[in-house]
Amino acid sequence: MEYRRLKFNCIYLCILLLLWGESCNGPGSLKVGDDWPRYGGNDAGNRFSPLAQINTGNVKRLEVAWKYDAVDSDEVAHQRQMECQPIVVRGVLYGTTPRLKLFALDAATGKSLWKFDPSAVMHGYNSSNRGLNYWEDGSDKRILYAAGSSLYAINAMTGEPVETFGDHGVVDLHTGLESAAYDASKYAITATSPGVIYKDILIIGSTVSEQGDALPGSIRGFDVRSGKLKWTFHTIPRPGDPGYNTWPEDAYKTVGGVNCWGGMVLDDKRGVVYLGTGSPSPNFYGGNRPGQNLFANCILALDAETGKLKWYYQTVHHDLWDWDLPCPPNLVTVTQHGKKIDAVVQTTKDGLVYVLDRDSGTSLFPVKERPVPMEALPGEHPWPTQKFPEKPAPLTRQVYTKDDLPDSLLFPEAYAYIQGIFLKSKHGRKFEPPSVEGTLGFGISGGAEWGGSAVSPEGILYQNVSEMPWVVQLTDLNTWIKKGTSRGNSLYITHCAACHGMDRKGSQGQFPSLVHIGQSFSADQIDSLLKSGRGRMPSFQQLPEYTRQAIIGFLLHAETPEKHSGTADSSAKKELTDKASFPYQPPYVGGGHMLKDKEGLPGIRPPWGTLNAVDLNTGAYVWKVPLGEYPTLSGKGIPPTGSENSGGPLVTAGGLVFIAGTEDEKIRAFEAATGKVVWEYQLPAGAFATPITYAVHGKQYIAIAVGGVRGGHKKGGWYMAFALPGKAQ
Repeated sequence: MEYRRLKFNCIYLCILLLLWGESCNGPGSLKVGDDWPRYGGNDAGNRFSPLAQINTGNVKRLEVAWKYDAVDSDEVAHQRQMECQPIVVRGVLYGTTPRLKLFALDAATGKSLWKFDPSAVMHGYNSSNRGLNYWEDGSDKRILYAAGSSLYAINAMTGEPVETFGDHGVVDLHTGLESAAYDASKYAITATSPGVIYKDILIIGSTVSEQGDALPGSIRGFDVRSGKLKWTFHTIPRPGDPGYNTWPEDAYKTVGGVNCWGGMVLDDKRGVVYLGTGSPSPNFYGGNRPGQNLFANCILALDAETGKLKWYYQTVHHDLWDWDLPCPPNLVTVTQHGKKIDAVVQTTKDGLVYVLDRDSGTSLFPVKERPVPMEALPGEHPWPTQKFPEKPAPLTRQVYTKDDLPDSLLFPEAYAYIQGIFLKSKHGRKFEPPSVEGTLGFGISGGAEWGGSAVSPEGILYQNVSEMPWVVQLTDLNTWIKKGTSRGNSLYITHCAACHGMDRKGSQGQFPSLVHIGQSFSADQIDSLLKSGRGRMPSFQQLPEYTRQAIIGFLLHAETPEKHSGTADSSAKKELTDKASFPYQPPYVGGGHMLKDKEGLPGIRPPWGTLNAVDLNTGAYVWKVPLGEYPTLSGKGIPPTGSENSGGPLVTAGGLVFIAGTEDEKIRAFEAATGKVVWEYQLPAGAFATPITYAVHGKQYIAIAVGGVRGGHKKGGWYMAFALPGKAQ
């Protein structure tokens, strides 16, 4: 039986090889249509398909075409949320499992063709994967993707590493980040988004730590064939680089972040790559980096051949709010005053839409630079003005006011609870700096997120957003030390509290609670997790053993009784300011938590999530509708509230917008012209990913990764495809 199965698969692969050999005209020959060959569909990242077999007239007939279980037995115990948007090339679908194994399927049946497991050679931590790159030149066909701190080139036909790429198919993502100030190889890096390929150059960003031990987020170009580094653009400028004078002298030696983790797009004709960058690290305190801080929080246009800067547009100066640009831009052509203009469009975490001229980087709609609050923590240097686009109008609320409190009649307990937090926090002004009292606002996990947006050829932008308020609260580290805080507690605050909170309770749906971590993990397992990282948590392999053990002891209530004296220069206190281990240790530490009521619902009046259609030609809204619902509320007759959502939309020539990503674990189709829901399907788990569409033998499919995990969602771990009933046409 095993021999017959192997023989069948070999014959099947041979047929595929023959099909692949047809119409191979080099690296740039693939187009979106029957295929979905790029992250976002095409180089422009528009998540638009010209396929129209599935349309508003027949979408209600959609049914499950196939379902592929992507979880192997070794993945069940430590399963992660799947966020991968797969790609399809000539009838073969490529995707990744929860533990980042790469696989190939028959896109018409979901039948497995091959699977590659990077675990034997993977270094660094197992993060999310949101997409893949495909490259071909004649019979040389490759999938390029990152797992841990490794970049892989895998033969697209066999699933074997390409031996001529890097070190037997692997390139270390630390390459090009070497520094005389510290050993870059000890610090966490991966790439959650796949980058783009221009000719024979893979251009890629990175995901790094968001604390003071973050590596710099330089953009790099690697040779697709050999894996050799071809160029580097320093997002934190070095002496002689443009933007160097917007930082303190030699800031690049101690400041990290400013990375492109959300992805990028390519204008192949212009030879220009467009991308958005994130904030410097640590997120909420910038006393060590006075200045405008270029090229943090910037839309960048780089020469794809050389990495040289063409232009930049900064959306936030001296970011103190973690307002990274979280998703790839879109390349579109709009019409203004009767003239067609090539543009680049970027949506943001604080719910803004920037529409810029693709050649100059100037805004096509009015943007005002206005004064903002300047009262900040000691040593901080807020920038005195920030940008306020006038068109399009923001996708989300910009400030939290008393009118945003939960409805006191429908939710009296929630109203009282949230009002108590509201009255104790700073609120009501955008760009209010973080504080020790707590600063209430939007944008940490709201507005647009990594799923990105879709744009039709007519210039209509479709963007899903969340309206999730957060409270950011920082703590004076020296105050905690002087209180006699234990060494383990101090180190926990330094390394962990920004995500898991000072009280270790985490943030619902974002970061898990560590209060009872001992019930799920042993000391050895926690130590392994600290060294390897997981999901959004980076590796802390650079921490010395005694530091990790102190944190573990605190988490398990088993630490030694040693205390900081507040005056003694103890070895533990030196750990907190050791520049060899920590490129920068801020005097104020901590982070934020999502504001939710005691029932776990968002601490704000609905809508909590919306899907928006914006005309990029005029800046006007076409429609805005709630996205998602909570069944417990709907059952009480409360209209759809929308929900927190992630993943992004897909728009098709069939007049449909497909999207999942909601807390109710459904995938929906909206009528693109009106925003009306015309089809929905209850998935077996949450699908926090972006759907794709493709055609095989004349039959159109909609496919999506289904696997939740976060916030109590079912684990899942499938890829599912939907199609109209009947045979292919």
